[in-house]
Amino acid sequence: MRVVLAQPRGFCAGVVRAVDIVERALATFGSPVYVRHEIVHNAHVVADLKARGAVFVREVDEIPEGAVAVFSAHGVARQVERAAAARGLDVLDATCPLVTRVHNDGRRYAAQGRAVILVGHAGHPEVIGTLGQIEGEVHLVATADDVAALPIPPDRPVAYVTQTTLSVDETRGVIAAIAARFRDVAGPDTRGICYATQNRQTAVRDLARLADLVLVIGSANSSNSNRLREIAAECGVCAHLIPDADALDPAWLEGVRVVGVTAGASAPERLVAALVARLRSLGATSVEPLPGPVEDVAFRLPPRLAAA
Repeated sequence: MRVVLAQPRGFCAGVVRAVDIVERALATFGSPVYVRHEIVHNAHVVADLKARGAVFVREVDEIPEGAVAVFSAHGVARQVERAAAARGLDVLDATCPLVTRVHNDGRRYAAQGRAVILVGHAGHPEVIGTLGQIEGEVHLVATADDVAALPIPPDRPVAYVTQTTLSVDETRGVIAAIAARFRDVAGPDTRGICYATQNRQTAVRDLARLADLVLVIGSANSSNSNRLREIAAECGVCAHLIPDADALDPAWLEGVRVVGVTAGASAPERLVAALVARLRSLGATSVEPLPGPVEDVAFRLPPRLAAA
């Protein structure tokens, strides 16, 4: 049995930045540092930061006045920003810069008088934050059918922005439906799509061409990890989303010659290493990476943490 590793996989630059912000805040200010929501959607990352002194809360009113607080990588609504200011919180914003770009684009389009159409999944933290960052007419759609049902006349100027963790492939049909229905449409180019999402989805398709079984490491509440599993399954390969090596069922390996392994953008590489070690213990004789793009993107930390 061979193990083949997707390239790229695991942490993206936005996740690296968000985790670094919490770690450096703990080193600079000491514990506790309060984090609104999970900093990223991975239970292992959250547990590790809790052990170091981070306190995770649902809303800012759970944070003591004047305390150090971190906003998660998914971004927050302006209402949350105002609530934090009212409590005098010392805020470190770990919002992914690509998410911030979407916020800026949406506000710019709204200021032009356009109705803004957000392509994304209802209830996702990033979508909730983006909807709360754009003042004006905003509509959320996930499918071409949603576009057809929008209560907007075809001659109304519109613009679209997208949830960053959707790939070009996932948004293409919805954007085409927007362009077909409305006469005056503005929107960002594909740079608005998260490079990490696109790269990992392309890599899992490459993996599925070789593997009899694909294992995706990621938490159940991670939308990008779930999508990686779905893509592998759509390619006709048996695929499982697992949080860590302990969740691997040895029965899945019966008759399998090639196991493909990848990880969502919020899953640390140590979880991949632990899964590979477990697969070796169950009979894997070789481990090899697939060729793929090397991601060298790095996002700046807040200036007061850069030297921490």
